[in-house]
Amino acid sequence: MATPFWYNAALALIKPLYQSRIRKRAESPEQLQQELLERFGPFQTPKNQHAIWFHVVSVGETNAAQPLIEHYLKAGHPVLVTNTTKTGQARAKSLFLKEPYLNLFQAVYLPADQKTLIRDFYQKYQPKLLLLMETELWPNLIDQAQNFNVPCLLLNARLSEKSAKGYGKVKGLTRGMLSSMRQLLAQDIATQQRYITLGMSPEKTQVLGNIKFDITAPEQFIERAEQLKQDWGLQGRKIITLASTHVPEEQQLMVELKAALDADSSLLCIVVPRHPERFEEVFQAAQALNLRTQRRSLGQTVEVDTQIYLADSMGEMWLWYALSQACYVGGSLNEPGGGHNILEPIALNVPTILGKNYFNFQTIVDEFVAAQAVEVVEDAKQAAETLLKILNSSVKAESLNAAAQKIMQQNRGSLAKHIQVIDQYL
Repeated sequence: MATPFWYNAALALIKPLYQSRIRKRAESPEQLQQELLERFGPFQTPKNQHAIWFHVVSVGETNAAQPLIEHYLKAGHPVLVTNTTKTGQARAKSLFLKEPYLNLFQAVYLPADQKTLIRDFYQKYQPKLLLLMETELWPNLIDQAQNFNVPCLLLNARLSEKSAKGYGKVKGLTRGMLSSMRQLLAQDIATQQRYITLGMSPEKTQVLGNIKFDITAPEQFIERAEQLKQDWGLQGRKIITLASTHVPEEQQLMVELKAALDADSSLLCIVVPRHPERFEEVFQAAQALNLRTQRRSLGQTVEVDTQIYLADSMGEMWLWYALSQACYVGGSLNEPGGGHNILEPIALNVPTILGKNYFNFQTIVDEFVAAQAVEVVEDAKQAAETLLKILNSSVKAESLNAAAQKIMQQNRGSLAKHIQVIDQYL
């Protein structure tokens, strides 16, 4: 079923805006040139044709797909990963663009969803399978998969009520996409029902749970964290990580933590802003508060008197979690918020708190909240108090960890079920 004329016309109109946004965000002329080629062609020669193609939007989806990608690379299958965001691509490359996978793995940006571009991409790469993660649906991408006879599956699917309403407003477009898909593997029954209401045929759907619970921290980051503890003399330090933060979270949290940081020289706060274009702004906010700050991007190390360590790098989140004794997962006190993945710190046994605006991860977080396995805070003041309480009370830290590990255990197994379904198409 071809995509409607109005959709393709709208894409043609917004293309110049999209290109100018990419130009504004570019860090260097070389990086800009590379990104424009990957998004608008002419496309680079594929490392491997007939690869298993994973489309993952950003960091969260890349992390969710990580065990699947690893499984197929280990089995000797070539894998192509496309991302929509810069942070997602940096994450994918940091995980897999290295030995022993160098010849099997390739990561590029997803081309803009124009029919001619998408068609050229399929012709050039000739993937054997398209695996979409979570909610990333592009009409021409899915339509051309059918035209090129490439089975398209939506994995670890999640769909909030709000997003379902959005898709419901363009029924014709949505039905066309869903009818072109071979299978939809949902995280939960609510998601499955929303997709069926939108027009997905029920026999093409299954509920397989959430693959994110099968997460394990990559060994290399755990080893690197141990090394840094030695090199930077962190053994006696109490370390908090503020992860995936948005504006104005960093500034608010640093204000609330300042008194404790000034009073206790063993306290260290690692700040990891979500978006690279905000690194400088966050550094300036720390400077304005007279907090002694070192920066990862400048190769600086944690000194004896460092209060804030600005982790202004890409693809190293596991490393910062592995150094932490408590963490705040951001994007959850800002407005409108939505939150980020709490399962990464929990996989490393790090007691975790987050703000009240976590609707992107509602089902997961609610389960942890009900079991008193994470703490949800109302504002930055309460966040700082809770983090310090966890650091200073081993009883509190241990009870959060024990409850969290129990939930992780109960929910594992989705990965194996996903592999079983995907293997039918290989």
